[in-house]
Order: sequence, then structure tokens, then C-alpha cells
Amino acid sequence: MSQEDCEFKAGLDNLARPCLRRAGDLKEPKHLADLLPGRPRDPAQQPSPGQVRPPGVPDPGAAGWSGDPLFPRPSSAMWLNNTSLGPCFRPTNITLEERRLIASPWFAASFCAVGLASNLLALRVLAGARAGGSSPRSSFLTLLCGLVLTDFLGLLVTGLIVVSQHAILFDWRTVDPLCRLCDFMGVAMVFFGLCPLLLGAAMASERHLGITRPFSRPAAASPRRAWATVALVWAAALALGLLPPLGLGRYSLQYPGSWCFLTLGARPGDVAFALLFALLGGLSVALSFVLNTVSVLTLCRVYHGRQAARQRPRDGEVEMMAQLLGIMVVASVCWMPLLVFIAQTVLRTPPAMSASGQLSRATERQLLIYLRVATWNQILDPWVYILFRRSVLRRLHPRLSSPSGSLSLRPQLAQGARAPL
Repeated sequence: MSQEDCEFKAGLDNLARPCLRRAGDLKEPKHLADLLPGRPRDPAQQPSPGQVRPPGVPDPGAAGWSGDPLFPRPSSAMWLNNTSLGPCFRPTNITLEERRLIASPWFAASFCAVGLASNLLALRVLAGARAGGSSPRSSFLTLLCGLVLTDFLGLLVTGLIVVSQHAILFDWRTVDPLCRLCDFMGVAMVFFGLCPLLLGAAMASERHLGITRPFSRPAAASPRRAWATVALVWAAALALGLLPPLGLGRYSLQYPGSWCFLTLGARPGDVAFALLFALLGGLSVALSFVLNTVSVLTLCRVYHGRQAARQRPRDGEVEMMAQLLGIMVVASVCWMPLLVFIAQTVLRTPPAMSASGQLSRATERQLLIYLRVATWNQILDPWVYILFRRSVLRRLHPRLSSPSGSLSLRPQLAQGARAPL
């Protein structure tokens, strides 16, 4: 036998020896997996401490090793240094059966269908209301139309991706190895998440100016300026959503592997982008609360003033404030838990995300629950407008059915301005 044959035979013996039950046991292995030291079939098959593991076969107890040499669990080096996959893939400990239990295609499809139908109904009602509304009311309804349209598009875009993933359970690494689809969904999640909050703040500002300073803006330009405000909000939200693809922060695949969102990591870029998203959303909700509070107090002061018997706010003003308060409450309840959770997670010490990019199962589940609660905002917004219309409010509060000729804030403030003369 040549020297090369002897070396080859010795290498085979070294590979097979650790998988034998005991020294001297020469039974033929029943499975090919028995020849792999990384997959001992029972504790008696595990190699003894004195045995040497062949090079290239990982230690089953080492971090990042799943026990399966064909499908190892990603490690820190794999997430940070693997050039064949994009940066959106993190280590996740979830099986296919768990994904099927958590991600129901019927629930996701029903959720999206109800949301799309609700927003379409609201858009139809809004189209009729804007046709015969006054100019100040048209400005408010234009902003509200932009809000409902944004919610509709958000459910349509993100719902198509999520429902498809739940129904097919495709492997995201195979379908999107360069993370382009993940980045697109991350941008969509940030864009359609921030737009309702920013539009709510814009609507609160418009009503605040309309109630406290009715002569501060030209009435003829109100609808056009309202559409310009909607476009500005869309541009601002889109600019923020594009920051991770441009280098600030990262979008990554989230538990249970069906959606992408910002990364709750400890890297400076991830922390900065997460805090920017959370603070901007929180400030929008806070601004809406302050402006709506001032507007309501102003209406109450006029309603219960000395001239309340002769001059009451018109039904339209009460209707718009009721709708605006409902939108603010819905946005606060749905979005504030997620925004607070994002800020707490990225500021946690020690960091919630490990160096390998892995979050604890409890943190991943909390993020999923808060995200699902936030998604309800896109379904409840149209119903706030549908239920808080003037006709419904009159049934609940008959005193709102005042004569159509009752005066509004504009004549009252005009009289106050002419009184010294």
C-alpha cells in the first residue's frame, strides 16, 4: 500500500472513530449521520474529552451551533461578515411549525380586508362631504382625506407582503438575499407609521388656527394649502424612512420572520434612527394633545360665555373637534406603547441585542404585540370619522341640532374687534 493510501485510510479512521459507541466497537453505522461528530445519536455516542475533533467540524456546544451540520445557527461572524447575504438577516430561534402557529394567513388576510374596506367606505363618505362643505371645513376634510388615503395604502402595501409570506412561508434568505424587499418593507413601515401621527398634528394645528385665529389664513387658499401640507408630511416621512438605506440605521427581519422593521441594536446608527423615529412620533402625539386641548377650551369658553344664548359654535366646529379628539385618542393608544418600547429597548443597559444581533424571545414577542396594536390605528381611523359625523352626533346629543343660522366663532371675534370702535 502506498503512503498516500495509508494517509487517506488514516483520515477516514479518525473521522469515524469519535462516533463509535466505545473503543473496539466495529459495528457498521446505520446512518450516515452517525459518522458526523456534530450529531451524536445519544449521550453514549458523544466523543470523550480526550478525543480530537476533525478540523472543519464545529463543536456542538459552541455558541452559534444548532447541532445540525447542514443547517447551523448563524453566529456573530455569520451576521456581520457573511458577504453572500444582506445585512438585514439576524439570528432567530424559530422553527417552521412555530411560524405556522404564530403567523396565520387567515388572520392576516381578514385583518387587511377589514381595514381596506373600512378605509374605502370612509373615502366614499368623505368624497360626498367635501363636495358640499364650506371652505374651512374643506381644509379639514382634505387633511382627513389624506389621512384615510395613507391608511389605505399602508394596509395595501404592507398587507400584500405579510399575507404572501404567511400563506407561502417562503424563505426570506432565498427570495431576498440582498435585502431589497426587506428595505422596501422597512421604509413602508416607517412611512405609513409616521404619516398618521404627523397628519394628526397637522389637523390639530389647522383646527387650532381656525378656532383661535380665524382671520390668520385666506379662506380661498385653505384646500390648496391643505393638500400642500399632506404632500409635505409624506415627503418628511419618506425622507426619514430612507435614512437606513442611506447609512443611518438598519432594517432587519423581525420575529417570526414575516416583516421587516428598524433594528433595535446597540450600534450608534441603530440607536440614533430608533430614537429619531420614537421621538418624532411621540412629539407629534404630544403636539396634537396640546393644540386640541387649547381648541376645546376655546370652544367651551365661547359656548358658555356671556353671549352663549345668542352665539353658539356651529355644528361643523363641534363635529370636527369630536373627530379630531377621536383620532388623537386612537393614535395615542395604538402607537405610544410601541414608541416607548423602542426607546426603552435601544437605551437599555446592557444592550437588549447581543453582539450576534439576537434579541431575547420575550423582547421579540413584545415587539410583535406592540406592532400589531399599532396596526389597529389604520383600521380605527376611518371609523372615527364615520361614527363621529354630524348625523350620528345629533342622535347621541339632540342639543347639537341647533338652528342652521346660529353664529360661529368668526362673527363673535369680529364683534369683539369692532367693540372698541
